[in-house]
Amino acid sequence: MRQRNIRLPAALAGRIHRAKHRLQRALLAWFRRHARDLPWRRTCDPYRVWLSEIMLQQTRVDTVIPYYRRFLKAFPTVRALAAAPFECVLKLWEGLGYYSRARNLHRAAQMIAGERNGVFPQSAAEWQHLPGVGRYTAAAVASIAFGECAAVLDGNVRRVLIRLFALDRPRATARQTALLWAIAETLVPHKRAGDFNQAIMELGARVCTPRNPRCDVCPVRGHCEARKLGRQTQLPVRQARKALPHYDIVAAAIRRRGRYLLGRRRPDEMLGGLWEFPGGKVERGETHEQALRREIREELGIEVAVGRHVASVRHAYSHFAITLHVYQCTLVGGRPAPRRHTALAWVAPSEFDRYAFPGADRKFLHLL
Repeated sequence: MRQRNIRLPAALAGRIHRAKHRLQRALLAWFRRHARDLPWRRTCDPYRVWLSEIMLQQTRVDTVIPYYRRFLKAFPTVRALAAAPFECVLKLWEGLGYYSRARNLHRAAQMIAGERNGVFPQSAAEWQHLPGVGRYTAAAVASIAFGECAAVLDGNVRRVLIRLFALDRPRATARQTALLWAIAETLVPHKRAGDFNQAIMELGARVCTPRNPRCDVCPVRGHCEARKLGRQTQLPVRQARKALPHYDIVAAAIRRRGRYLLGRRRPDEMLGGLWEFPGGKVERGETHEQALRREIREELGIEVAVGRHVASVRHAYSHFAITLHVYQCTLVGGRPAPRRHTALAWVAPSEFDRYAFPGADRKFLHLL
């Protein structure tokens, strides 16, 4: 599943060719001395490397480390992960975000344990046949765990390459992405590809940072075109960010005999598989009470009396932000049915820690 890259312009190809071996040597020497001691770097076990790469997608290293350790303690092998109920996997993933990663990880583990009899793919092309594994992740795992000469391109590598070769195109364009893949594949060495890939990612994370790059300690500063031009803080060219849309959401804490009604989100939805307090978006012209009664009627087929306001919490996702307004409610008519959920459950507050909740819901659980 190797994607075709564009041909490098002759002038750029010449610059890369002249600097290639010195860049490789400098980065590998720097990485050998300065690499962070991260738990997934102490092994070439493909299961552990793959797990770390999935967890690190759009997530900070410091956030990932405790999740990684807890996950391995619960599921030390791919067969253990494959055999685990998805509810258990999701609970351990709770708070790490981008929950489709957990679902794809579980599905891929079942494919490896079942269809492949526990044998991991070795090439990047094979890895891309697994759910949740794209071009970057496949190359990272194949190069680190199996030594394949496969290049990586994540946000950190993009920034390093753009500055090294002073590329002016906005970073999000398809042409620049293809150009950067071509550069990355030209630079990756045939030997020690995994170390080189980790080195260039580490450089972007710790030295060639988005703001205030630490050029004085950069091992490849002598090859950096942006630094020579005094443009290291101007590159990559940034596109103007659009303001995040904001929505007001209402949620019902429906209480009966000391228990609260929860619904499990559908697996094909955002936050699929997580348990939530039922509710939804406030439409234009609605009061919170009107919106809550309508949503509960549509979602559960019941009528509720809306009581006291429990909390209002703000939460941001990647493409929008919400303010979640939570109200204590009482069931006054009908029998709850899972019209928009896969399951419903009456749960005591002492049992909340058995369920995986969205981040916004977890912010008010202590108040119940």
